[in-house]
Amino acid sequence: MDGKTALIMFQGKNIRRVWFNDEWWFVATDIIGAITESKDPSGYIKDMKRRDEGFSHGWGQIAIPLLVDTPGGRQNMNCVSVKGAFRLIQSIPSKNAEPFKMWLAQVGYDHVREIENPELAQQRMKAIYQAKGYSEDWIEKRVRGIAIRDELTDEWKKRGVKEEKDFAVLTAEISKATFGMTPNEYRQFKGLKKENLRDHMNDLELIFSMLGERVSTEITRKEDAQGYREVEDAAKRGGRVAGNATKETEQELGRPITSKENYLHNPEKEKTATKKKRTGA
Repeated sequence: MDGKTALIMFQGKNIRRVWFNDEWWFVATDIIGAITESKDPSGYIKDMKRRDEGFSHGWGQIAIPLLVDTPGGRQNMNCVSVKGAFRLIQSIPSKNAEPFKMWLAQVGYDHVREIENPELAQQRMKAIYQAKGYSEDWIEKRVRGIAIRDELTDEWKKRGVKEEKDFAVLTAEISKATFGMTPNEYRQFKGLKKENLRDHMNDLELIFSMLGERVSTEITRKEDAQGYREVEDAAKRGGRVAGNATKETEQELGRPITSKENYLHNPEKEKTATKKKRTGA
């Protein structure tokens, strides 16, 4: 699950966070922007370093650069853990500092509860998708797909593949073999920019994505693949199995599995209901 970017809200402001080393890390400039309402959070941090010598010297221990989803693609941004965020907040003279500390403590508490009971994390995820207008059937598939994906990346890590860039290449291999497109090509095909591709897949697209990744996991385990090359071979073969299943399904249905449709303007639940009315299903 390392490297995933998620959005949470503080008083109507978005705070990006990244899962890294078994804990959430928050984008430092997002915290500054939310608390101070500064138009230039990066400049605000520079001023903080100038004013507080101890803060400046300790910055390297407080913040680390992590890959974060941005409108221009994934970029390295300085992120802080919950502990680092409290240290950051201590140096901010703002009326919002105390409410933010309470909010941050709750976020940390929720995380501990989710580690002890993973079902709570799934419930939170489902609630987010429900609020966005997705149907129960779609949500079940999406959540299951996330679990399958996490299982696959955990398997890669155990076998010596740990770099984010390697994950991206392996994922592209599976996608290319399954759908004939890499995730970036698929995103362009659907008219997406920064959005999460799988949040804009229909049922069949999600199912075949899961198939490719699940079979890749099984092959990796069966052959006890070790190191990048062996893991890559298993990923290609898993994608090929899903690709063959995709082609057979397309022949039976008489239409492609891949769809240009996205849910940017109309929620999935609404589009699905409209289709059912049209087809009389």
